[in-house]
Amino acid sequence: MEKNGTRCNQTVVETILENYYLSIMYGIEFVIGLLGNITVVWGYIFYLKDWKSCNIYLFNLSLSDLALLCTLPMLVRSYASGSWTYGVVLCKSNRYILHANMYTSILFLTFISIDRYLLMKYPFREQFLQKKEVAIVASVTIWILVTIEILPILLILEPVITENSTACLDYASSGDPKCNLGYSLFLTFFGFIIPLFVMCFFYLKIVFFLKHRSQQISSALPLERPLTLIIMAMVIFSVLFTPYHVMRNVRIASRLDTWAGSCSEQSTINSFYIITRPIAFLNSVINPVFYFLIGDNFREMLLNNVQQLFQSIKSFRR
Repeated sequence: MEKNGTRCNQTVVETILENYYLSIMYGIEFVIGLLGNITVVWGYIFYLKDWKSCNIYLFNLSLSDLALLCTLPMLVRSYASGSWTYGVVLCKSNRYILHANMYTSILFLTFISIDRYLLMKYPFREQFLQKKEVAIVASVTIWILVTIEILPILLILEPVITENSTACLDYASSGDPKCNLGYSLFLTFFGFIIPLFVMCFFYLKIVFFLKHRSQQISSALPLERPLTLIIMAMVIFSVLFTPYHVMRNVRIASRLDTWAGSCSEQSTINSFYIITRPIAFLNSVINPVFYFLIGDNFREMLLNNVQQLFQSIKSFRR
């Protein structure tokens, strides 16, 4: 990359992080995430009969995660080998799916927080947003909005093609940094910060509701699982997504001609940015936990079928 007339070459640390850290992390996420999400999709399709609004959001969340996981083997191979061998089209579609998964996941988790609050506040009355038809329309709308929102990434991405190899650059390392920074800030605000505030708002309302209810009941046991869900959701947002969005914008800004930093400073920024990338996509591995904590019917159904499977195996061996 040209910077104030000087080309900053990739350092040893950046190379090691890309060749080993990214390939190992994406490989682990692929194996664990694929197992968890396939189990969820399989259980939803073949065993869950009573679908509720929350089940619809969770099912779409798992489909989004599966789409992401299918792109990871290509990334693992390319980072491990140091070159991209799948062509420009797959390079752009791969990066597109990565970001589409991130922002659909954020929105589906946000709608789940709203659904949880309504269910807790009105346990015996179905609200408008809890109707299955509304959940289906909301899910389709999320897919459409995110698809449109992410389309500019296809224009920004610029794979570097040489005689010997092709480099599929990540989003923050591609395109004109001036235009890219503005778009990245747009994604950060509308795709992450606003949904984060909405989720915080409804989960805080849940906390106040639980606190009020705890003063009216003697046992705190009914409150343990809802509070666990609140903590998990906030951890996913704050720990997984925030560092990535911060470092992505800093990484793009460091590529501007007006940035006075040295090549060493740029290398440090890019190294931290590389570290945050697979952490952001850990949500695809953690999300299946929500199916077991939130979906009561799904959890009981899946556990019953697993028990029946083990009993059938034991009977067969006898």
